[in-house]
Amino acid sequence: MAEAAIHPGDFTCVLYETADRIARITLNRPERRNALNRRAYAEIEAAFRHAGGDDDARCVIVTGADPAFCAGEDVKEMMTGEAPAAARARPDRYEATPAAMAALECPKPVIAAVNGAAVGWGMELALYADIRIASDKAVFAELFIKRGLICDVGGLMRLPALVGPAKAAELLFTGDAIDAAEALRIGLVSEVAPHPDLMARALALAGRVAANPPLALAAMKEGLRRAACGDPREIGAWAIGQIRRLFDTEDHREGVRSFLEKRPAVFTGR
Repeated sequence: MAEAAIHPGDFTCVLYETADRIARITLNRPERRNALNRRAYAEIEAAFRHAGGDDDARCVIVTGADPAFCAGEDVKEMMTGEAPAAARARPDRYEATPAAMAALECPKPVIAAVNGAAVGWGMELALYADIRIASDKAVFAELFIKRGLICDVGGLMRLPALVGPAKAAELLFTGDAIDAAEALRIGLVSEVAPHPDLMARALALAGRVAANPPLALAAMKEGLRRAACGDPREIGAWAIGQIRRLFDTEDHREGVRSFLEKRPAVFTGR
């Protein structure tokens, strides 16, 4: 049975607001640097689905409550305690997938206002946006390789289209972090703003987008999606299969242990 949709009024991990034809989705777990647990994934999905059907919104901004954009998954909550048993009880479920598809399939233009660290699935979320503006405090990293995993559709499909296949491979194979200036240089973001000015810049851009006819905006976005190479659902399905397989490896468990124990990981290829 499908789970009931969460209404924005019931959100606890995400803020949703609409003003001046702009919907703003804010990840709101600042004490965890907006790291994602199962509830946060579900609320991100619900927020993008709601924005897609919100007649008061013609453009969407996604951002995080300072000091971070999104620090990826909340490893302590998702991979320790009761979470592994719950995950094993539902092996067909990869929590990020519905949220990823909701962001990718939102029919309205999406701007990511990256206000701080965007790492792991946080970088994926930034990649799902149509446009990225970064604070000068932003940091980007596809950390999946460090945990013995692979990225989702953002890194596999969107990142090479933005920065080129060789640079994307470098970022994905190393898990290295880059700052806002480097993100601008390689084309990952279109603008870098002083941190205090980030949201004003994002709102100004969103306002220029939202001033245009909504039917044409939706058609333009769909045209860009159709012109891009690859089917995100097909690529996503392959990635999910690989992620499930890699979750069962000793290298993944070592990646998680080393993170929690704050030590270098020792990978064995098992």
